[in-house]
Amino acid sequence: MAKLTSRSEDYSKWYNELVVKADLAENSGVRGCMVIKPYGYAIWEKMRDELDRMFKETGHQNAYFPIFIPKSYFEAEEKNAEGFAKECAVVTHYRLKNDPENPGKLIVDPEAKLEEELIVRPTSEAIIWSTYKNWIQSYRDLPILINQWANVVRWEMRTRLFLRTAEFLWQEGHTAHATKQEAVEETEKMLEVYADFAERFMAVPVIKGIKTPSERFAGAEETYCIEAMMQDGKALQAGTSHFLGQNFAEAFDVKFTNKEGKMEHAWATSWGVSTRLMGALIMAHSDDHGLVLPPTLAPIQVVIVPIFKGEEQLNQINEVAFELQGKLKAKGISVKYDNDDQNKPGWKFAEYELKGVPVRIAMGARDLENKTVEIARRDNLTKEVRPLENIENYIEELLKTIQNDIYNKALSFRAENITEVNSYEEFKKVLEEKGGFISAHWDGTAEEEEQIKNETKATIRCIPLDAKAEEGVSLISGRPSNRRAIFAKAY
Repeated sequence: MAKLTSRSEDYSKWYNELVVKADLAENSGVRGCMVIKPYGYAIWEKMRDELDRMFKETGHQNAYFPIFIPKSYFEAEEKNAEGFAKECAVVTHYRLKNDPENPGKLIVDPEAKLEEELIVRPTSEAIIWSTYKNWIQSYRDLPILINQWANVVRWEMRTRLFLRTAEFLWQEGHTAHATKQEAVEETEKMLEVYADFAERFMAVPVIKGIKTPSERFAGAEETYCIEAMMQDGKALQAGTSHFLGQNFAEAFDVKFTNKEGKMEHAWATSWGVSTRLMGALIMAHSDDHGLVLPPTLAPIQVVIVPIFKGEEQLNQINEVAFELQGKLKAKGISVKYDNDDQNKPGWKFAEYELKGVPVRIAMGARDLENKTVEIARRDNLTKEVRPLENIENYIEELLKTIQNDIYNKALSFRAENITEVNSYEEFKKVLEEKGGFISAHWDGTAEEEEQIKNETKATIRCIPLDAKAEEGVSLISGRPSNRRAIFAKAY
């Protein structure tokens, strides 16, 4: 098995190799689209299931809306249409026919032109709010708390597996409310859900913040986000929650009778995370040996590998290993006993290391004699010999320890790589020599934001929600500023 390119040598190459070699995904026959392989999809399923549970606990229901959006619907909210126009795939015809000049070839049937062109959804606000018009008449119909698990298409020119593909999987929440206050509270609540998921399950610390006007979702009044730091110091936007005001309700004339008997437009939110989270998971924790997965999201939390010579030894190990497997499963731990004799233990060790299995148990004839097992941790590559008795209880606690240790390692890394600066010269020096997140004052203008982006390729990731009021001057214009923003290069 060829070694991975090291992160220090070429971080981007390391990432691309790891995604493929760990059997997570591969490029497909369609340019810019990926095939998510079973192991990668198993991780996504764990993410999806946890998030789905969290959404339902906060009162949301799942529904499904069409992948096709009539162009007129899409155009109804001007900012939304303008924001996504360059990424839209458009359906113009509904039938092919045989090419009379080239037998066996198909051509678009010119007589099958659609009366109205259809957009392949890049996001679903338009189709959903056109539907809500039929669902909402009175304040008694509100709130509507809907989530959709779906695929979307955004025609990206430069793609990378999980991080940016023309088609990707995601969830998108779309809620309607009777008051502005309720909608804002919903937006903030879902941001907290995302942050909780990222930190407790992905073991990725995040900064909660608000996007600048130029970085807002197209059609939003306010965009909240969680920003994560990858091991190369770049930022990755791990989730967004948008307060849409009454923009979509006005665009689709969604009105209701309020408690005072007056007609008014509904208030809206939307929020989403996608398979980009897979990229975040990989880049936040993994090393030059392969994936490092937090136990909460690992498809296989424990693997047992027998070390044996001959069928007799294997049968003896099987008896003990199957019993241990049963005890671990009884505790809700996903465990694989790999007694396949096609590959040697050394190959298996490397394979499960590459795939990020949190705990590996090696069991040989000598271990049976001593009533011990060898336990290897994937996160820090340490090994120890432990008594077999009550080992299932030890493993249960060890998985919790590994989860916490992975999170704390990422948290320490982020703390070491956030730098406060007070001048543009210092900003550029830190960005060039150290990277990471830079905390700096900004004058609130799009002009200064754009100049910094053009000159340094760093963008304002967010204005942290917990940013303290602090008097200062902005980096370029020298205008007064009362709080710092987080800048970084980003994926």
